[in-house]
Parts: sequence; structure tokens; C-alpha cells
Amino acid sequence: MQHLCFPRQSRGDLHFVHVRQGGLYWVATTTADSSPFTVIEFLNRLAALVKDYCGSLSEKSVQVNFALIYELLDEVVDYGYIQTTSSDVLKNFIQTEAVCSKPFSLFDLTNVGLFGAETQQSKVAPSSAATRPVQSSREQGGKSEIFVDVIERMSVVIGSDGVVMKTDVEGEIRVKCFMPSCSEMRIGLNEEFSIGKSQLRGYGASVRVDECSFHEAVRLDEFNSSRILRLCPSQGEQTVMQYQLSDELPSAPPFRLHPTIERDSGGRLLMYLKLRCDLPPKSAAINVCVTVPVPRGSVSVSQELSSPDQSAELKLQSRAIEWNIPRFAGGTQLSALFKLDASALGPAPLLEVGPVVLAFELPQLAVTGLQIRFLRLSPVQPGPSQRWIRYVTHSDSYVIRV
Repeated sequence: MQHLCFPRQSRGDLHFVHVRQGGLYWVATTTADSSPFTVIEFLNRLAALVKDYCGSLSEKSVQVNFALIYELLDEVVDYGYIQTTSSDVLKNFIQTEAVCSKPFSLFDLTNVGLFGAETQQSKVAPSSAATRPVQSSREQGGKSEIFVDVIERMSVVIGSDGVVMKTDVEGEIRVKCFMPSCSEMRIGLNEEFSIGKSQLRGYGASVRVDECSFHEAVRLDEFNSSRILRLCPSQGEQTVMQYQLSDELPSAPPFRLHPTIERDSGGRLLMYLKLRCDLPPKSAAINVCVTVPVPRGSVSVSQELSSPDQSAELKLQSRAIEWNIPRFAGGTQLSALFKLDASALGPAPLLEVGPVVLAFELPQLAVTGLQIRFLRLSPVQPGPSQRWIRYVTHSDSYVIRV
């Protein structure tokens, strides 16, 4: 049985508490009987603070910014007591400049990824645009920018008959501010935005969520009447709103799979997969990866793919075929034929195929329909400033049974 690693463990009088952020383990030790929830919250805030000052969370960024992180820890914790985790407060004391692993370029769209796709209407800011330190404005001539990201993660289970069995969407509105002075920011959501089924608003298509929570700094005096969020953003990144929608999507799931699985006369297993993208024609999915579990004893596979930019590979260790599609346009269909050779197939090899798991990103699209109507700053920022609003939906768990 696989060993489970709990967030809190004890060895005598010494307690270890950890979280995992950015592929790194953040560990705190204490001999006092502290609340583990307090320590976990502190570690999460510390990881967010390091991300604000280093620009990104990775092993490399920690290595090249070791002196900066040491200075942050020296200001955040004093003799084991937490002093502050506010970026606004710490910027008056932190003198070490961050070392960026890659020079920042706002219009660099070469690395297509999260937010970095080119849409039919216009080019959007790439994912690297907001991945820079909060103190980098001094190096860039005081450039003022603010990013408002609507990020959604969807979980879907589709039965073998094509019926949607479960849907779940978790979303958040994330703000990252690079403006030296901004007393207030107003974010306008859809006027038809409603929480729960009993609060449907407006005359158009309602944008509904089941649950919603807000950051403690958000003022909601205009939310009930006008769906406006008011806050004074601090430099760095903060999640101003989180929401969840279960068991109901305003539109059809983005992907449908039509599989045909059989054995040929030579004993090989033939899998013909037709995958359809039901997004609007002007939208597209990127970084699509289709994982198909295969029977035990599979040794090799030959493939016929519908376009040359696709690729597929049999992963013997995980016993699955990975079918990769860099870009999948909405309203189109792709297909793949896999001929699987096996040293010895079991008595029921067809039952060992599946379920199929999809991983993907949908740039410039929020599946719940949530939209930012406007983004207003006061006072009006002197000099040139940029305001970016970006949307992305990515798969948390997208399972299709075959």
C-alpha cells in the first residue's frame, strides 16, 4: 500500500508541517503546539510572497534568488514569530533585486501556453507577461500594468453512451498588480451573474454559480445591485474571488469521443478514435493530450493520425497510449487509428481499454460564461498603463468511459 504523506507529522516534540506549491515542498518546523492550519496558511502565503518577488515558483528561481528569499524570511519571521506577509509592507525593506531566468517581453508569443494562444480577434498577453517580480517596475522605467485573470478548472465524467454523468467547475478571479499607486479598482462582472438557482437576474442568459467567496479586502456594497467588486489592490498577486458550479454547464462539454475497438484476424487490437471539439468555431483548444489505457502485455503500436502535427506514443511504464494534439479548432473533428501488438492478450482485452482521460487548455474562454464587463482604476494613472483581462479554462479531470 502506498505511503500517504500527511501535511503534519511529528517526531517526538518536533512537528513538521508542509505544503506543495510550484513543484516545491515548503516545510516549517516547530516545537510549540501550534495550530497546523495556521502554519499551513503561513506557508501558502510565504509561497505567494516568494512568487511575487521572484516572478515565478520553480526550483531554478529559488536557486538564482536565494539571497532575496533569505532576506524575505529575515523580514517575515523574527525569532519564530510571524511579522507580516504583505508585499506592500515588505517592499519598503527588501533591497535585493530578483534575478529573472528569462528576460521579460510582453509581446513574446513564441511559447504558446496558458493565456498564450493567438485568437481570431487579436493577440493576447502571454503567460510570461505576469510572471515577473513586483519590483521589476524600477528596471522597466516605472511601467504600470495590471492583470485580471479568470481561471477555471473543469472536471467531467462522460459515460460510454455519451451521457454526461458529472460536471464540476471551480474558478477564480486573480489580480496581479504592477502599479505603484492605485487607491481603488472596480471590476464589473456580468449583470446576469447569479449565485444559486434562487437568485436568477436580468433578462438575458443567466451566468450562474452555486457557491462564491471573496477576498477579505473586497468591498461588496455595489455587488448586489450592479455586480461590481471594489478593492484596493496591493502589489503582487491575490485571488479576489472564488466560485464553483456543479452538475450543470451552460453549454455542451468541449469534447466528445466516438471509439471503435475490435480485434483483427491477426490478433491485433484495433482502436479507431474520433474526437470532436464542440467549442465555438472561433475558439480552439491547445496542448490537448488524450491518454488511452491499453491491455496488459502490449508491446508496440502503429498509428495513423488525421493530421501531421499530431503525435502518439505507447508508454509501457504507464501502460497507455498518449495522443498529443497541439491545437484543436472548435467545430472540427480529428481521428486516430491505433494497431496494438501484444505478447499475450488476456481473455477479455476490450475490457482493459479505457477510460480515456483528456488534458487540455481553452484560452480566452470561461466555460461558466463569466465575463469582466469593465476594469476601472482610480485615480487615473499618470503616464502609459496597460490593463489586461485574460480567460482560460483547463481540465482538472476529464474522463470518457469506453
